[in-house]
Amino acid sequence: MTATAFAVRPGGTRQLAGTATLLRFALRRDRVMIPVWVAVNALMILSMPNTLENLYDSPADRADLVRDTATNASFRALIGPVFGDSIGALTAWRVGVYAGALAAVLSMLLVVRHTRDEEESGRQELVASGMVGRRASLTAALLTAVVANAALALLVTAGLAGQGAAGALALGLGLAGVGMVFATLAAIVAQFTESARLARGLTAGLVGAAFVLRAAGDSASDDGSSALTWVSPLGWLENLRAFADERWWVLLLFAGAALVQGVVAYELAGRRDVGMSFLPARPGPAFGRLGTAGALAWRLQRGSVLGWSIGFFLAGVVYGGLTDGVADLVGDNDNAREIFERMGGQAGITDAFLASMVGMLGLIAALYVVGSVLRLHGEETSMRAEPILANAVGRLRWAAGHLVIAFAGAGLIMLVAGLGFAVGYGQEVGPILGACLVQLPAIWVVGGLAVLLYGVVPRVALAAWGVAGAVLLIGWVGPALDAPRVVLDLSPFGHLPKLPGGDMEWGAVVVLLG
Repeated sequence: MTATAFAVRPGGTRQLAGTATLLRFALRRDRVMIPVWVAVNALMILSMPNTLENLYDSPADRADLVRDTATNASFRALIGPVFGDSIGALTAWRVGVYAGALAAVLSMLLVVRHTRDEEESGRQELVASGMVGRRASLTAALLTAVVANAALALLVTAGLAGQGAAGALALGLGLAGVGMVFATLAAIVAQFTESARLARGLTAGLVGAAFVLRAAGDSASDDGSSALTWVSPLGWLENLRAFADERWWVLLLFAGAALVQGVVAYELAGRRDVGMSFLPARPGPAFGRLGTAGALAWRLQRGSVLGWSIGFFLAGVVYGGLTDGVADLVGDNDNAREIFERMGGQAGITDAFLASMVGMLGLIAALYVVGSVLRLHGEETSMRAEPILANAVGRLRWAAGHLVIAFAGAGLIMLVAGLGFAVGYGQEVGPILGACLVQLPAIWVVGGLAVLLYGVVPRVALAAWGVAGAVLLIGWVGPALDAPRVVLDLSPFGHLPKLPGGDMEWGAVVVLLG
């Protein structure tokens, strides 16, 4: 692509010249990623009312759920407080925080991809040599995030309108607001780092911090009034109280934060040169230890492995700590018990809960392995692989370094998750570790498909995110909707033994490994 492709007609503000063309280019590049992420998030939300109606089919059952949740600090920390017993209010409670986190992650990825990634690869310098305004790239990136979040808001509002138009609109706008707060936050972070990888890592850490602050606040208060909850944008989302006497003024917090952060990002963008940052990267040691392609791959991906490991350990601790109370929360609700058993196998409710939570972490680990495998694609398209391959390093040897990190890293984070479960639950250490490790064949199948796409059709390698998204959707939504077995079997996770509590099925594991 040449810089002249971005030439624009005279007129408009000079600072934003070329924004429309850059926006069209960004949307074309993300024509797979945005629809997949938005569809997964929207379907997760829109499938919930039907699930809840099947689980709690009477006002008395729903009132019991609200009462039990209010007295269970662990579940409030995990999901948040519930403000009403209508199907709409329970939907906002059950998936609101997680849908908001997914919107935040997508927005962060989009902004970093179209700002710092472009500068790091050198493409932004080429574009800037044409008739393109100084802030056009940042504006296009933020508008791309606006399009993605607006699409999510429209789908959620239309899909939940039957539960109450006002509540559906509030939840849709709240999710879009969370997304834009983190989009503008990512725009600021991108000005301070020279590395797109570091920008993504720091912004993801801020999303995690927002979740932790909200969880800490909700565990201390059953009405979302804790100061820690109000510090987090995810806390604002739940305090919007969709379907439960909406607090429309909370939307001003999203608008104000996005506006202030956007102004700061624009000001910073105008004060630095393309490719530079306010916190330049430190030079490496004079005598490095990167003597092999594998050592370089580890150096590039060690931060990601560490971050995922910490996150999975903490998730294991939280889910393990909830295990003792899950039987009390489910109570005598046969429908809720059936959902857990479909996700976790025909076993006791405790084992079924553990199996379903381990399975959920396995689905999320598939995202890690895809991202790690596609690092090969990123290194190649950014031209950083070329000087390595120009030396006495073969392509297979170079690729093997990253693939070892991807596949072995998946094993590490699942092992660490098992240790977290052991710490939180304090029982059945061996079976829980086994349940975590048995997820690896399915995770590796998804990683293998990513390798296949990259090796055979590099231009569509990013479609591996679509594969991971489809697997995630089948695993999360399928059991709740009692999807046909033929649909569940489309996912490699549908063939795994349900541990702990179920029988070990070596045949399926061996086939998946093959």
